[in-house]
Amino acid sequence: MHDLHLIHTDLKPENILFVSSEYIKSPDYKSHTEGTFYKRLPKSSAIKVIDFGSTAYGHQDRNYIVSTRHYRAPEVILGLGWSYPCDIWSVGCILVELCSVRDVLKGEALFQTRENLEHLAMMERVLGPLPQHIQHAEKYVRRGRLDWPDGATSRESIKAVMKLPRLQNLVMQHVDHSAGDIIDLLQGLLRYDPANRLTAHEALRHPFFTRDHYRRS
Repeated sequence: MHDLHLIHTDLKPENILFVSSEYIKSPDYKSHTEGTFYKRLPKSSAIKVIDFGSTAYGHQDRNYIVSTRHYRAPEVILGLGWSYPCDIWSVGCILVELCSVRDVLKGEALFQTRENLEHLAMMERVLGPLPQHIQHAEKYVRRGRLDWPDGATSRESIKAVMKLPRLQNLVMQHVDHSAGDIIDLLQGLLRYDPANRLTAHEALRHPFFTRDHYRRS
């Protein structure tokens, strides 16, 4: 899509479908429940992207709000203008969700939130502090840092942020092997500054996708 100068602007799991519904059943040896359980593995990993109703041409930055909340990039929230990198951020969020689909988070979105300040606080909890040069939204920033937890709407909101682990710890909980590759990839996809975020082409050349053991699996 990016090669065609198109920005999807609403990438999320619901908009990524398997081409075929055929699957095979495989024993799930990692289940902690008594008895034999099976998981369904798709016969083909071919996918297609759907829902192009919000797609934009990538000739200029835009400032209006796009993306489903949980997959929305920081530059969109802060009103800094967005372009192709907003799709890349969404892909990073989706990959974290896929990493956690088996266990604690049970495939839930990484940033389970409904308002902007809490969303930004969750980002800082998982990814570290927002860099100063993108903190332009005064209503979210006080004295050079995010207005959190002072600006939180409730104690429940603070608890929701505090329960999130750092990105490295989150991935290590759920990935069996070569976690370093996926962590490095995610760190590139989820960079705050869209100018420094991986492009789609750079991401596809990442060792996570190119190492021999991934191609064989």
